[in-house]
Amino acid sequence: MEKPRLLTRYREEVVPELMKLFNYKNRLEAPRLKKVVINIGLGEATQDIKLLEAAQFELAAITGQRPVVTRAKKAIANFKIRKNMPVGCKVTLRRVMMYEFLDKLISIAIPRIRDFRGLSTDSFDDKGGYSFGLNEQLIFPEIDVDKVMKIHGMDITIVTSAPAKKEAFELLRLLGMPFRR
Repeated sequence: MEKPRLLTRYREEVVPELMKLFNYKNRLEAPRLKKVVINIGLGEATQDIKLLEAAQFELAAITGQRPVVTRAKKAIANFKIRKNMPVGCKVTLRRVMMYEFLDKLISIAIPRIRDFRGLSTDSFDDKGGYSFGLNEQLIFPEIDVDKVMKIHGMDITIVTSAPAKKEAFELLRLLGMPFRR
């Protein structure tokens, strides 16, 4: 099996650049990607379970991995949710699948967002993770627009081994994430 483009780019271009920027003595000190978590929350799935099944099918098509159904942790009467009701689905990608998904996200999906002005740089947490949301699943080429039951968004969290926000930002910037200027 061929190595993903993004993994090759990370090893050959990004790591040497990070070593120069942050004065690392060893290649293994450079931050790396640990995992990518894609989450779809569907509160309407409590009334119509077919919406959840469609979201699972679409998420599987986008990521190439079967999603796990997420359930409500506690009952919320105002939203007609009881404990353990299915309220969404998620996928955790690691290794090769993670690099393939990120490559597709950066080079194909994000450029298809209407009126896109770049991702916010304020969404980094203190441990070097980056989270952002997408408004619709239609930006991915695997989704057939005619078969979509309902347009929904998704949350994407990229977990890195970077100890600080600045290092995580540089890692993702060098990988090609389109951040706002």
